Amino acid sequence: MLTSNFLPQTLTEMSYSASRLRTLSITLIGCLIVAGCAASAKNSIFFGKTEPPRDNILRYVSGSEPETIDPQIPNAQNEARICLALYEGLAEYDPKTSEAIPALAERWEVNKDSSEFVFHLRHDGRFSNGDPITARDFVYTIRRGLTPETGSRTASFAYPIKYAQAFNESDVLVFDSATKIYLLEKDFEEGNSQTLAAMPLSSLPFKSIAEEYPVAPAGNSAMDTAFHQFMHSPARLVLPKSEKDRKKILDKNPKLNNAVAGKQFVPVKAEDVGVEAVDDYTLRISLSQPAPYFIGMMPHQFFRVLHQKTIEKFGPAWTDAANIVTSGPFKLESWKYYDRIVVTRNPMYWDAGNVKLDKIIFYLLAENTTMMSLYKAGELDATYNHTVPSAWLDVIGPLKDFMDAPEAAIDYYNFNTTKGPTADVRVRKALNMSLDKKALADWRHVKALTAMTPDGIFPGYPQPKGDPFDPEKAKRLLAEAGYRDGAGNFDPKKFDATEIELITNPDSNNLSYAEFILAQWKQNLGVTIQLRPMEAKTFFKAQSALDYKGVSRTGYAADYTSRCSTKPIAQSIISNVINYWLRLNNCCWTRSP
Repeated sequence: MLTSNFLPQTLTEMSYSASRLRTLSITLIGCLIVAGCAASAKNSIFFGKTEPPRDNILRYVSGSEPETIDPQIPNAQNEARICLALYEGLAEYDPKTSEAIPALAERWEVNKDSSEFVFHLRHDGRFSNGDPITARDFVYTIRRGLTPETGSRTASFAYPIKYAQAFNESDVLVFDSATKIYLLEKDFEEGNSQTLAAMPLSSLPFKSIAEEYPVAPAGNSAMDTAFHQFMHSPARLVLPKSEKDRKKILDKNPKLNNAVAGKQFVPVKAEDVGVEAVDDYTLRISLSQPAPYFIGMMPHQFFRVLHQKTIEKFGPAWTDAANIVTSGPFKLESWKYYDRIVVTRNPMYWDAGNVKLDKIIFYLLAENTTMMSLYKAGELDATYNHTVPSAWLDVIGPLKDFMDAPEAAIDYYNFNTTKGPTADVRVRKALNMSLDKKALADWRHVKALTAMTPDGIFPGYPQPKGDPFDPEKAKRLLAEAGYRDGAGNFDPKKFDATEIELITNPDSNNLSYAEFILAQWKQNLGVTIQLRPMEAKTFFKAQSALDYKGVSRTGYAADYTSRCSTKPIAQSIISNVINYWLRLNNCCWTRSP
């Protein structure tokens, strides 16, 4: 049986704790765990061999060599698949719905406007070294992920938390040493229009647990701490650390400019962030605005709890097999670089009795044809999604160990607007309009994207149309940008294609997509742009530093079941991307009876 996931990171595949995830033996590995799977290896209704397993070990392809298995640093699926096995958070993904269900938090309460969350931790949660997992460990984990020096590429997941973004971006508060008070955000909003009725409960003076929560948290007599009162005070004014950036804001607001004159700029500290250990097993998180979807973010790897003493003792080497302490159903046995990562059952895990696998071998592969061959030969039990080459789909599709399912995922291409030809919006628009997205979608059996909220995944949202496929208009734009002959027409010879490259990591079908796009530009514009594949961990660093010329491939898959999951990329992409979303062929391979 072939499985796939509605959400990213093969969430249903990587579900391990069988009290929540007893469907693992059915949805993921079929006859690896279930008896009676002795179908013939020659059975033509399956692509791979279906002999019963020799042991209780899952052999799985997770993708290319991980940059790291520190769950708070990377943002790619190949790392996430491994991190979900090694670490656990307050909540876990339901294997059928992908909604958040209790994990290290046995239960939680949410206040009336979803601006504050109280989590009650189970008392039997332990790290792999036997240390108890407490609310203070979660406070450390969230603060650590937001610390700028950590370099997390997923820190924005915590931005709904009060002062989280300000701390992560090294912003400052404004302190009046004469009056001993901080300037408040509400006093400088345009028109000073925010009324008490419009403010979130988390920013209003605290009244009582009974008034704020539909169901009062247990033990509420000690819930109103000094930190809680600070969280319930009006938000303090936050300004950029950079004097240059501050000046831009102050120049536009004379009232604010006068108010900050002679005041102190105080850095936002980790201790200001709205996470609090009320006691050993009660964690409270205060948000800057109501966010009903926030609970759905808790299973994300950024929030999975980490062992503070290990990280502080070993520094960057804390993820080495000899040093690492984990919090999930598995612990790291070995990491053979560019070959495999092996994890074994964690006996200290709170639900270890329901973890059905003894071991998982994560093979570090990125080439699809190799994966398919190994699976067919019976050397693999499962591969991650997006592994079937387009040319194989008609043959593979009818087989029983293939499953096709929708995924809220987008592939798109960034333009480096800081240098070279792509600094010109006309060049960017021309490259976009000269790509036949329908042909690309038909070739790959996917659906073209017209909005950042894929139709059918998050229904009911507008589906605006982007620039159409129009090679002739693209040529006119390039001519206007200066790439023209004496008659004023676009001249491909005047376009210096050596100043543009397309960089991509080679995982999944990324290379074939990139080659298709380059062929489109060659066919429709007559320009030859170079492809530069890069190893994943090198690629993401180059992309973040804008260390490339022209175009870089990237992708995004929804991390929780809300339209808000697409908001971060929608804010940064707008119109300067070539994009489409992957609806079909988001598959992984598994053995089946």
